[in-house]
Amino acid sequence: TCFCFFIYIGMNQTTVIYRDSLTEALIKNMVTVTVCVSIIYINGMLVHIFTRHQIFYTNPRYILYIHLVINDIILLIVYILLQALSYSSSGINISLCIILIVAAVLSNQNNPLTIAVMSVECYVAVCFPLHHSRICSVRKTYVLIALIWLVNSLSILPDVFVTLGTETTDFLLSRKRCLRKIVFKNINLEIKRPISDILFLVLVWFTVFFAYFKVLFAAKAAIANAKKARNTILLHGFQLLLCMLNFLLNLILEGLAVIFPRSIANLYFMLSFFIHILPRLISSVVYGIRDKTFRKYLKKYLLFTDNFVKIHSFT
Repeated sequence: TCFCFFIYIGMNQTTVIYRDSLTEALIKNMVTVTVCVSIIYINGMLVHIFTRHQIFYTNPRYILYIHLVINDIILLIVYILLQALSYSSSGINISLCIILIVAAVLSNQNNPLTIAVMSVECYVAVCFPLHHSRICSVRKTYVLIALIWLVNSLSILPDVFVTLGTETTDFLLSRKRCLRKIVFKNINLEIKRPISDILFLVLVWFTVFFAYFKVLFAAKAAIANAKKARNTILLHGFQLLLCMLNFLLNLILEGLAVIFPRSIANLYFMLSFFIHILPRLISSVVYGIRDKTFRKYLKKYLLFTDNFVKIHSFT
């Protein structure tokens, strides 16, 4: 028994069909679901800790971080669904596919902007400590998060509106392979997409570099906490680098398809796994383990000591 695995490769608007054996399909889906669910569980625990303790939900830095975590959860859920549906021979309803793609694109592009904002917050905390509470208030943080969603909506919603306006009802109700280039196939969208991605990444990288060098100069001036902030921004830069790989996945895949045409299905799975899934662990590591405050509460929940204390207090 074989399962079809559909991959879009190249610029010729065609879908390449590969077949996985039943064993390969089961292994790939089991690995994907196991790892994704594990990360979702850890991130869900971090969200729970955030909502339960005032020290977190009144701190702009943690608010931005938990926004990063929530986007990771959304992206992983969508990834699990798309991974499973990619083996469906009949494809997926286009209307449902559009919803999944919009969710994936928004959550994927929210992260780089959130990382950029977190870098700026570090810069403000180090270089303008007396004004930090005024500049980076909780209210302004939530406004920034809303702006992040709004800005990123401008990159994907035009695709949706153009598709709804140009495609027939039969197409929207049909079942296709759930890939962005297949669903949003208008030629103008193909031109817009790389341009908007490049502008987006340039803006984000400029912001991170600006914050890093400002903090670096502050560290040379021996400003307190500057070195820690510099290291944090370096971690943000590493996160951003991993996020950038999402934009290069198809380009990398096209190159590998020429070299290893018979192994492209396995290469696609491995690349997607390392580019889409494993980087989601970074968010958990940066604050869930590296941050002392979060680590303290995370240990309590992992060891169930928090629940034990509550139960013991009632006995």
